[in-house]
Amino acid sequence: MRPAAGSRITGTGSALPARAVTNEQLVSELAARGVQTSDAWIVERTGIRQRYVAEPGLTTTGLGASAARSALQAAGLPVEAVDLIVVATSTPDQIFPSTACLIQAELGVPGGAAFDVQAVCSGFVYALSVADALLRTGAHRTALVIGSEVFSRILDWDDRTTCVLFGDGAGAVVLEASDQPGLLAQRLHADGSRARILCTAGRVEAGKVQGDPFLRMDGPAVFKVAVEVLDSSAREVLDAAGLAVSELDWLIPHQANIRILTATARRLGVPAERMIVTVDRHGNTSAASVPLALDWGVRGGMIRPGQSVLLQGVGGGLTWGSALVRM
Repeated sequence: MRPAAGSRITGTGSALPARAVTNEQLVSELAARGVQTSDAWIVERTGIRQRYVAEPGLTTTGLGASAARSALQAAGLPVEAVDLIVVATSTPDQIFPSTACLIQAELGVPGGAAFDVQAVCSGFVYALSVADALLRTGAHRTALVIGSEVFSRILDWDDRTTCVLFGDGAGAVVLEASDQPGLLAQRLHADGSRARILCTAGRVEAGKVQGDPFLRMDGPAVFKVAVEVLDSSAREVLDAAGLAVSELDWLIPHQANIRILTATARRLGVPAERMIVTVDRHGNTSAASVPLALDWGVRGGMIRPGQSVLLQGVGGGLTWGSALVRM
C-alpha cells in the first residue's frame, strides 16, 4: 500500500455502563461507609452531577468493543475493514494480552496490528497520534482508536477527594487513511518527574499486590499543572496548523473538572459556548473522556463535518498533549 497524506475520523461511538450514579446516591452510599460529603460540595468543586459505574462482569474490553461497534456503524464500515486497533487504557482487564487484542477477538477483526497505549488521561490523544502516524506510512488503512476505562475498580472509596471524581465508560473513533488529512497537527509531552502527583503505584509481584493499589492524587498540584499545559499545548498545536484561536470551532479538553475546563478556555480566549462539556454527566473517565465528549458532540449535532476540533488530554505520568482535527 502507498503512503497516505494523512487520516480522517469517519465515525465516532461510545458506550456507558447501565448504572448512572447521581451525587445524591453516591453521598448516601459513602455515608454508609462513614465518608462525609454532599452534592453541593461535589458540584462546586468539580461540576460533576453523576457518573457511570460498571456492574460486576462488565469489563474494559466489553465497553471498548461496544464503543467500537458504534463507531464502525457510524462510519458505515464492516469489521473486516479494520487492520489496526489502538486502545488507550489504564485499567486493562489483564496484565497481558493487551485490551486491544481482546477487543480484536470480541469484534472478530481478522488480523492486523493491535496494541495498548498507557498515558492515563492523555491516552486517547496519544493513541490517535500513533494511529495517524501508522496510517500515513501506508502499512494500515483503517484504524479503531479506543479509550476505555473502569476506574471505579482502582478507587479508594474511603477517600472523598478522589472517589467522587471518576466514572467508567468508553469512546471510539474510526480513523481512515486519506489524501485529505483530518488530523492537522498534534503535540505530545511528558514529565516523569511529576509522577507522584497522580498515580496508582501498586503492582503484582510473586502473586501478590505490592504497594498501594488505589489511585492517589494531589488535587491542587494537578489543577495548577493541568491549566498550564493545556494552554501551552493548545497554542503549540494551533501555531503548527496555522490556525488562530478565533478560527477554532470546538474545544474538547480532558473532562476532569469543570474548574480546569473553564480556566483553560478562559486562558485561551475560547468562548464557553464553543467548549464541549460532559464532565457533569460522565465524571472523569480518564482515557475515555475525550472520545466520549467527541461522540456526544457529534451525535448531538453540534460538531459537524468540516469543523475544526481541538482535542486535549492531561494525566498521570505526567503526560499531556493536543491534537487538532478537521472533521
